[in-house]
Amino acid sequence: MPSTRFAPPTEAPGLAARRIAADILDGVLHKRRTLDEQLEGPTAHPALKSLADRDRALMRRLVATILRRLGTLGHLLSRLLDRGIPTDAPRAQSALLIGAAQILWMDVPDHAAVDLSVRLVQSDRRAAKYAGLVNAVLRRCAREGQSLIDEVRSESLDIPPWLLARWCGHYGESTAKAIADAINHEPALDLTIKADAAHWATRLHGEALPTGTVRTSLQGPVTMLPGFSEGQWWVQDAAAALPARLFGDVAGRRVIDLCAAPGGKTAQLAQAGADVTAIDRSPNRVARLRENLGRLSLNARSLVADAIDWHDDVAGDGFDGVLVDAPCSATGTIRRHPDVAWLKQESDIAALTTLQQKLLKKAITLLKPGGTLVYCTCSLEPEEGEQVVATLLASEPGIRRVPVSDAEVAGLSDIVTPAGDLRTLPCHLPHDDPTLGGLDGFYAARLTKS
Repeated sequence: MPSTRFAPPTEAPGLAARRIAADILDGVLHKRRTLDEQLEGPTAHPALKSLADRDRALMRRLVATILRRLGTLGHLLSRLLDRGIPTDAPRAQSALLIGAAQILWMDVPDHAAVDLSVRLVQSDRRAAKYAGLVNAVLRRCAREGQSLIDEVRSESLDIPPWLLARWCGHYGESTAKAIADAINHEPALDLTIKADAAHWATRLHGEALPTGTVRTSLQGPVTMLPGFSEGQWWVQDAAAALPARLFGDVAGRRVIDLCAAPGGKTAQLAQAGADVTAIDRSPNRVARLRENLGRLSLNARSLVADAIDWHDDVAGDGFDGVLVDAPCSATGTIRRHPDVAWLKQESDIAALTTLQQKLLKKAITLLKPGGTLVYCTCSLEPEEGEQVVATLLASEPGIRRVPVSDAEVAGLSDIVTPAGDLRTLPCHLPHDDPTLGGLDGFYAARLTKS
């Protein structure tokens, strides 16, 4: 019989998931790394491979909940800590955030949340001295935390003040608060279906939205859901699926997607029968696009290139359609990517609008006369949407707007602006269950070249 005298100690269940969650939080809050780069691809956290699916899901939900409620958590901990959050030990800060989030918003017993946060601190050399503090603060959080956050429930603390002020100025205070409230809820999964949305809504225990997207609350790895391996659908927010539809019938037409990865809109165009050229400057993102198209059995010419510098030797007199899904501040995606709220700064917007204007100028050179140009961003900031298009129209007399009709967006008149552009907000498409409502914030304009 083998000896067990020197067997390594067994780690507490769930501690590994919380340790990785702490590492990823540190990456976002102190190293300004996005969630996507820490969770997927070649730069993902190396320990993720060793996590079971259940622990991986717990870790993701932990991180997302904390980032979604970061302002409220900061207020809460400032009330519970006499001397503020320790600044010399990031792991102590992470342990407090992880413990409090579980106590207040997750289905985790209070004693387990406290115990595992204390263990998390004890395992870190710099933070170990704060184990007693973490224990005491989280026990107090279990007793008093709910009443403390109820005091500030109406204050929209979970949106950075600069961003909330912008939304109040652009959309009004009541709409800005509705946007903030919608972002506080973790959204359901949205899927673009290749065919027969009603059938897949039934199979996936979801519902077909008026726009054709299937929305489901099913949990677990996406790769294990029915239809994934057969390439019957792809993940894409309902709002993100709208811009590509503004081209109308593209069967047999040549369309170029200038900022294509990860490929949701490229897939839509290819599925609709277009001859698609897809460009993106990131080799890793283009590799992902090709992988997605392969699973879906869809074809597109994909290239790694900077769209502004790229020159086509095939298009002849130009493309029938050009899609510009421009790089932007992505403030419309905070409900699905809560790290965006804490990684972006107001100063980022000016540089992005310069790039957006360059991309639009390039798009015009690629568009044949009479062709359709669709410009879109997943930003709630008018400088990256309405104002970019207004500047273009003022400087290019040969370009005009083709207004979007309510009928083209399933009668959802709230998402069509008076000028005829598309503008979705996170508070649109409300539902009795907040996780089944909402849209990403998108802007899209349809233009044509005379």
